[in-house]
Amino acid sequence: MNESEDYYQHTRPEVAAFLPETLGKALEIGCGEGTFSVHLKGAEEYWGVEPVREVAERAKDKVPTRVLTGIYDDAHPELPDDYFDLVICNDVIEHMTSHDDFFEKIQQKLKSGGYLVGSIPNIRYLPVLVGLILKRDWEYEESGVMDRTHFRYFTSKSLQRSFRDHDFEIERFEGINNITNVKETVKMALRGLFLKAFDLLTLKTQNDTLYQQFAFRVRRK
Repeated sequence: MNESEDYYQHTRPEVAAFLPETLGKALEIGCGEGTFSVHLKGAEEYWGVEPVREVAERAKDKVPTRVLTGIYDDAHPELPDDYFDLVICNDVIEHMTSHDDFFEKIQQKLKSGGYLVGSIPNIRYLPVLVGLILKRDWEYEESGVMDRTHFRYFTSKSLQRSFRDHDFEIERFEGINNITNVKETVKMALRGLFLKAFDLLTLKTQNDTLYQQFAFRVRRK
């Protein structure tokens, strides 16, 4: 993703809807400036991990327990084992060189029955498919699904399989940020109408392609 200031300030209410009723001790990986804290008022503790040093410094105003600077692999040794009730990863896992390694490591930090909540881009997002199939192109961008800093790409099916392979129980998994709801320009609005028609013509069998991301709540068994 790009490093504009607003990137670190998103509150992500669409992901907050996936939080469990009881928050307990919470850890947010890639916490930015800690603005997701508006949804974590009931947490016993709130820790953060943020790779950009100056952003991590600003996060300390909103993340009351502790902010660790670095990527998750840097912070991993400093995080207590079998401790967190909730780990939050909002558009973070795709930036990791090995999501399998992360899923293994985060199990060590979660309590039994603890939750992993977050979002991840959908590589089957229809604009990406149009670029690949019709334009015959795979063009990286500064932000979005085709962000040039992404190491991993997921579909609904592959992400859910990864969770199950690592002994997570999927409690809730849904597409978020439907392109038909984006009306930034007239062109986008027209494209939204086309996509609604596409959804009907395919009898909703390709419904997942309309979502830019997937949000999830999974639980350590």
